[in-house]
Amino acid sequence: MTSETPSGKSPQTLKPFTAAKKLGVHLPATPESFQATPVTREEFAELTANPPEWLAELRRTGPHPRPVVAQKLGITISGLARAGVDDALTTDQIHALLEEMPQWLVTERANLAEVRDEELRVKERDAGRAVLRAEREAAEKAEQERRGL
Repeated sequence: MTSETPSGKSPQTLKPFTAAKKLGVHLPATPESFQATPVTREEFAELTANPPEWLAELRRTGPHPRPVVAQKLGITISGLARAGVDDALTTDQIHALLEEMPQWLVTERANLAEVRDEELRVKERDAGRAVLRAEREAAEKAEQERRGL
């Protein structure tokens, strides 16, 4: 028998992989019961609002999934791949890398900083162009109104 909502429909569920990804944890490090069972939206909301000890511990010490590792190192996931870092890392391993600061990490952090600077420059340029376009359109409209068109 499936559990149903009051409307008679089965509740929406997340696959364990998706739930782990949204929670920011490495799926193989989660308890077997979490890995084996889909998570309902209500269960996911409860995990988010009141994380059990296993989830809090995973978030604190890891192992962390690649997106979290990349964020904690201040680089991109592609940067991890270029450096050959394919495994999940623990918080201690991440701190060790940050203390050691190998050349690949310095390079990848600089690359990300350049990309962010360029994105900001393009965003500012586009905003400036939008202002000029709006001013030009307003001037054209004013001119048309002045001419009585």
